[in-house]
Amino acid sequence: MKRHLLSAADLSRDDAELVLSTAAELRSLADRPIKKLPALRGRTVVNLFFEDSTRTRISFEAAAKRLSADVINFAAKGSSLSKGESLKDTALTLEAMGADAVVVRHGASGAPHRLAHSGWVRSSVVNAGDGTHEHPTQALLDAFTLWRHLGEEKRGGLEGRRVAIVGDVLHSRVARSNALLLKTLGAEVTLVGPPTLLPVGVEEWGVETSYDLDAVIPKVDAVMMLRVQRERMQGGFFPTPREYSRRYGLDGRRMATLQDHTIVMHPGPMVRGMEITADVADSDRSVIVEQVTNGVAVRMAVLYLLLGGSESESNE
Repeated sequence: MKRHLLSAADLSRDDAELVLSTAAELRSLADRPIKKLPALRGRTVVNLFFEDSTRTRISFEAAAKRLSADVINFAAKGSSLSKGESLKDTALTLEAMGADAVVVRHGASGAPHRLAHSGWVRSSVVNAGDGTHEHPTQALLDAFTLWRHLGEEKRGGLEGRRVAIVGDVLHSRVARSNALLLKTLGAEVTLVGPPTLLPVGVEEWGVETSYDLDAVIPKVDAVMMLRVQRERMQGGFFPTPREYSRRYGLDGRRMATLQDHTIVMHPGPMVRGMEITADVADSDRSVIVEQVTNGVAVRMAVLYLLLGGSESESNE
């Protein structure tokens, strides 16, 4: 692997499969009474979050601690950042603290890339979500969940598997990272949503697109629902929430059209009743809670391979 994980596009197929196979080994820790390994003892991981994200921050914190790393949580609110300190000065402070890895979530697309390539820090940088750009570790945990559930761990990975990503693709860093990574792993991805919520230039992503959810979902092996990110919207992207749910929500009626083996996913947080109904979210087909468990294992694998793994390389 490279020194940083900034984009799903940074990962070759071999890199991605190395993360997934490492995560599979580490996943067994979740079932043990003592969930710790000494692999990163003496290393320091900083969670640098400029945006709120309880789920992702706790997941990275749990991952680092289970590998015995020291963890520093740095929240922008209440810190020197709220007093006007620049990203550069914050980075220099982290460098002085001896950070080995910096996990960054930022509202501006490209901020983790700036940090990684600025020369301000010598640590590895992991992108935990930047603006509407990317969220590579979420894509890895989604791929790992697919890998486990579609019974292909030992038989060709995700080659030829069909995945529908449904909803607010325009504002979703998860959708972009998943489209890149799943394509790298050989899956066939279809993005489904209203024309107003598919980004300009999406045809260059190398995936299919559709405006018709009912035509797509009976053919797929997994359906990933996305939250409508109202907080990022200025203007009307669809007539009403009710109309959106009618056209693009996953309810019991639509779930009944899925193939027997098809699973339902969601990166969270869910808006029940908007993009997914409660009965679907809580059904046997749903792997949404398991995605959270898998997220810790995948982030452990990423940190291990960047900081301590014998098969990791210290390349830019």
